[in-house]
Amino acid sequence: MTAILTPDELEESLRAHAKKYHSEHPFHRRMNAGQSTPEELRGWVANRFYYQMNIPRKDGAILSHCPDSDVRRRWVQRIVDHDGVTEGTGGIESWLRLSEAVGLTREEVEDSRHLLPGVRFAVDAYVTFTRTKPWVESVASSLTELFAPDLMAERLSAFERYYTWITPEGLAYFRARISQAPRDSEHGLEIVRKYCVTPETQAAAVAALSFKCDVLWSMLDAIDQGYGTR
Repeated sequence: MTAILTPDELEESLRAHAKKYHSEHPFHRRMNAGQSTPEELRGWVANRFYYQMNIPRKDGAILSHCPDSDVRRRWVQRIVDHDGVTEGTGGIESWLRLSEAVGLTREEVEDSRHLLPGVRFAVDAYVTFTRTKPWVESVASSLTELFAPDLMAERLSAFERYYTWITPEGLAYFRARISQAPRDSEHGLEIVRKYCVTPETQAAAVAALSFKCDVLWSMLDAIDQGYGTR
């Protein structure tokens, strides 16, 4: 019989997935080392937009299944962060400004003309996961944010150092996520520690985070194949 993990042991098991986070992907390592071409960066930005625009949808799916009003009141902030409170605000808008800063037009990013099939498949699989799995498992899948603050800081530093042709205003998304990601991951971890108290729910939480890591890694596999140079 599988033993029940303590909350600290469960958290340790979740944090161990840092080794599988997409920051370790060869494409991402090259990007942070200043080795990406403008074409590679534009391909990454254009394809990553499909993920960005689906974040509020996956968060909406989590909210629709969540019976805990306290959780819903806090979780909804994630949708506000990405959609904004008025037109021209929020994380999706910031990503569109990044797109313009790397030389893309809003139209070509929003109409998905550059979207690779592998990226579409991975992102759609993630949204389907959040729509069909128990809400706590979907929360656990979001815990890649445990590893995001350091990644965002490193990415911002790399872009400012190596890709000086990108205007500073275009990097606003990364700056915002440096503070938002710790808040979000703290809340998500709090939920998982509270609700995952059986061997089955704990194993499901770990599997959900592993799945999300695979989604992000698969996205970069597709982008690397489509745009990467070696």
